[in-house]
Formats: sequence, structure tokens, C-alpha cells
Amino acid sequence: MSKNPRVQAKIITELGDNKQQRLSIEQLESLEYLNCVIQEVLRFAPPAYVTIRSVTIDDRLPASGVQLRKGDEIWINIFNLTRDKRYWKIDPDLFYPERFQGEDKDHHPYALIPFGSGHRQCIEQDLARLELKAIAVRLMQHVTFSDGGLEVNAGGFISKTLLMPKNIGVTITFD
Repeated sequence: MSKNPRVQAKIITELGDNKQQRLSIEQLESLEYLNCVIQEVLRFAPPAYVTIRSVTIDDRLPASGVQLRKGDEIWINIFNLTRDKRYWKIDPDLFYPERFQGEDKDHHPYALIPFGSGHRQCIEQDLARLELKAIAVRLMQHVTFSDGGLEVNAGGFISKTLLMPKNIGVTITFD
């Protein structure tokens, strides 16, 4: 948000008269633009950049003919899925929350899987999204974020178990 004052302004506008109060779960869920921002944050910088699955039976991939053997590990690069131009109509390298209200609203279901998918997806993803909304709202009610500058925001990521920004600097102003 520090690099996108326009996004902050739209969240503040969406909060409207609720700028100083704690919001109920229903109120948090009704914040459509904030939901788009959360989706875009999870797409643009997914916390888990890869997931691994083990093959349970011998199989062959239909498109490529690659043979998979029971016990093989398949690495699914979540970060690459979120940046693949085949799955996103709007430039995937652009941070643009409005994509989830427009052309990319009906993206491929597996192009955005920050919590995994299928029967092994994160059971607590709804709680995590609600917590993200609650924290974002409380911050937006009391502070303004601004970019820390090019020296500290050089970009890039460190990939360990989770994907983390390489360098990040944010200026916080209390309103």
C-alpha cells in the first residue's frame, strides 16, 4: 500500500463513515474493494511461493506425455502461476486490485492458490482473510503509509520457506 496511495485512498473512501469505529464481521465482509486489495496482495506476493505434492499412482500427463511414477514429487510454483500472462488478461506484473472487479474477475481457478487448492487446501483460509481485512481496516483508520524511497525499496524477493520482500521501507504517518 505504501507504493500505491491511490489504493489507500479508495480503501478510505470505501470505509466512509466507519473511519473511527471497529467493524463487525458483516461490515468487513461488505468491503468489496478491500477484498480486491487482499486478493491482489496474495496474487502479487503470495506468502507461500511453492507447494509440493506426491504422486500416489503411476500416471502420464496428457498434454506432454511425461510419465509420472508413484512417489515422485511435483513442485507447483504458485508465484509463477500468479504472473503467467496466459491466465491474466490485465498485465500480471502490475499491482492492480481492480482486476478482481473487471476482466480478471473470472480468472482460471488455479491461477491464484495462495492457500493451496483441492482437499488439501488450508482449512483456515477464511479466518486468515478475515484477519487480514480486520488488520488492514484498523491500520487504514489510523495511519497513512508512504513509500520509504528507492534506496530501501529496491525490489526483489528472498525465497526461503516463505516468499519475503528483499528490501522494504515504509513511512508511517499517524493520522
